[in-house]
Amino acid sequence: MKRLIREPLVHFVLLGAGLFLAYSLVETRPGDSPEAIIVTPGQIEHLAATFVRVWQRPPTESELDGLIQDYVREEVYAREAVALGLDRDDTVIRRRLRQKLEFVAEDIATQAEPTDEDLRVYLSAHLEEFAVEPRFTFSQVYLSPERRRDSLARDAAQELARLVSVNGNIDLSELGDPFLLDQQYTAASARDIAKDFGRHFAAALDKLPVGQWQGPIKSAYGLHLVLVRERTEGRLPALEEARDAIRRNWADAHRLDATETFYRALLRRYTVIIEKPQPTGDAKKMAEARQ
Repeated sequence: MKRLIREPLVHFVLLGAGLFLAYSLVETRPGDSPEAIIVTPGQIEHLAATFVRVWQRPPTESELDGLIQDYVREEVYAREAVALGLDRDDTVIRRRLRQKLEFVAEDIATQAEPTDEDLRVYLSAHLEEFAVEPRFTFSQVYLSPERRRDSLARDAAQELARLVSVNGNIDLSELGDPFLLDQQYTAASARDIAKDFGRHFAAALDKLPVGQWQGPIKSAYGLHLVLVRERTEGRLPALEEARDAIRRNWADAHRLDATETFYRALLRRYTVIIEKPQPTGDAKKMAEARQ
């Protein structure tokens, strides 16, 4: 018997029987009648254009005919597969169909052009996204808590008095302790300063007078003596200043809203019943314990 199972002829017969059964199911499907498969000029142009993108040349007549015949073959198989229910319970196909429907909704959304009023409304609702940050040009001298320990506060006062007395006319590299960050910053944004020194330091810069050495200001690293040379105040932009960025963000939000609206409209056609499984003994005990 085992020898018989290994015979290639037996495999061939079984395969043929399987194909014959599938063919019989297709042939005897009730209500069947020949369906029209119409290959339109637009579809042929699309096939030719796809060929050009891949091969960087137009297809020959025989190549185009091959593309058309392959399209017909694909259409036949696709229709028959759906008719036999082969698309059901297939996760890949279900996800692809969902994706295609979402593309339809997004396509419709991308055709919408916002008015200036739409953009102004979006800007007023998302001010933080487009606010022009404050910027600072400043110098700083670092004092290390690890190096100076108990003398840190006294040293900071002495260094500050020295800076004030010479009105900043001194080589800053001679002052303070070694530090990984720069001593001079030009038009640095509040966000970048907070990233380097911490939020407390960035917030303090916003309150310091311009043109005077001040301190000590605490950072994530220690203490700093700071001279704010120039400060550009933060502000809200006019529509024209940030039109491209506002329009881009508006389009993204509009696309998401359109997709969700499309889904909600489709969902109204269905009654959704969710039958949750009964908890097992262990799961029930855990749920009771959490209460």
